Amino acid sequence: MQQQDKYRIALLSAFALGLHGFENLLPSPIPWLRFGLANIVTLITLLLYGMRPAVMVTLIRVMLASLIAGSFLGPAFILSLGGGIASTLVMGFVLHIAPRLFSTMGLSIIGALFHNLAQLFLAYFLFIQRIEAILLITPVIILFGTLTGTVNGVVSALLMKNLIKYDQKVQNVNEIK
Repeated sequence: MQQQDKYRIALLSAFALGLHGFENLLPSPIPWLRFGLANIVTLITLLLYGMRPAVMVTLIRVMLASLIAGSFLGPAFILSLGGGIASTLVMGFVLHIAPRLFSTMGLSIIGALFHNLAQLFLAYFLFIQRIEAILLITPVIILFGTLTGTVNGVVSALLMKNLIKYDQKVQNVNEIK
């Protein structure tokens, strides 16, 4: 890995961690539901730089956020790590297999769905072990995840559009020089 890639991953991880911290300041409609704003950075990283940097940004963000919150290796950490890795891997797989089939918003919704499914799976097998409880909460989590995945996908698409415009302007300036 080149030095520039390390800096890029560190900067993107810092953005993701900042969004995660900002999200903690927002009121949540239900105490254990989150908006997943940091996943915007993960999706943009995946689209611009590929699977490996996106997974690294997810790992760094989850680990640092849990260390700061004091939840490292606890249930919240395990659920966050499992959901983050599952969503990033599935989005990367879908992007690799069918790069033009899904829009940025579609990828985000897929990521949100698999994030939630992984968390439900982990919650059942590691913590709750009552299928009734999981089945009761699943529709709420999937609905909220779909809504937040849609919003995060729209934001990601807008950011990608602006990043592409900015990159084109920089290339034009460099060509003039």
